[in-house]
Amino acid sequence: MLSRVAERLYWMARYIERAENTARMTMAFNTLALDMPRTVELSWRGLVLAATGADAIFDEHYQREDERNCVKFLIADSYNPGSILSSLRAARENMRTTRDLVPSEAWEIANELYLFARDNADAGLTKRGRFDYLTSVVRRCQMLTGLLAGCMSHDAAYDFIRLGRNLERADMTSRQIDVGAIRLLARRDDPEPYEGLLWISVLRSQSAFQMYRQHVRRRINGVDVVRFLLQDVPFPRAVAHALSRAEAAIECLPRNGIPLRLVIQARRHVLDADVDGLVRDEGLHGFIDQMQREIAGIHNAIAATWFPADRVQDAA
Repeated sequence: MLSRVAERLYWMARYIERAENTARMTMAFNTLALDMPRTVELSWRGLVLAATGADAIFDEHYQREDERNCVKFLIADSYNPGSILSSLRAARENMRTTRDLVPSEAWEIANELYLFARDNADAGLTKRGRFDYLTSVVRRCQMLTGLLAGCMSHDAAYDFIRLGRNLERADMTSRQIDVGAIRLLARRDDPEPYEGLLWISVLRSQSAFQMYRQHVRRRINGVDVVRFLLQDVPFPRAVAHALSRAEAAIECLPRNGIPLRLVIQARRHVLDADVDGLVRDEGLHGFIDQMQREIAGIHNAIAATWFPADRVQDAA
């Protein structure tokens, strides 16, 4: 396989996963805003924009941090490379140039998904139409992911797709854990009256609420939520699971020495973490920062090993 083709498949998968994650996160926080009393003010910037790591870009284009500006930035702004519309546009372009390697139905879904997101973005900015818009984006992303898994040969091309998808998933899950920890675990001595609702929102941003209730079976609290989203290997959106799937994809590729070593180290780092101790000693933020650096290091090793040296894209 040509290196430029591998790169496009990898980034196509990352962008699809990024769009889906952004839609899930925005939808979860929108639901939280509806559940909270009117007297409680929620910061879209604090719980959503911070998770995307795009605060600086937002500050360049907006002076007000109100709900509409934040939602527009997350859904439709072309100068935000992580917005839903920007991600789907990039995914569509990467798939268009690799159409001979993916099922024809996948290209049709990717094209229809982008056109739907573009043509209905204005409805997604309104409170009335936001839920339906975001739900449609998530379902169409899932349809595309499922079609690739069920109808595409699981060869080297598909290995790059699942590698991109799982690395993006590990990255976004760790970001959301970090934001939740900063806002909530730091107040554990004086817990907010709505702390449970806030942690439920973190779980819902990963569609993890039902699985958490089935397998943890305890009252929702920050330590258990963090442990579940970090270390629950059977849950597909947990960091440990995503890294294990990335490891399996890398094992199938040639010349995999450095990327494989780095992803194994990152997975062990996650599984060996003492979550109770990290929370008790206020070390979770530093742990997540280190994990983010490890995920970035895996991406850089993947790019250096398999992608064109003059066209490596930034993981952000």
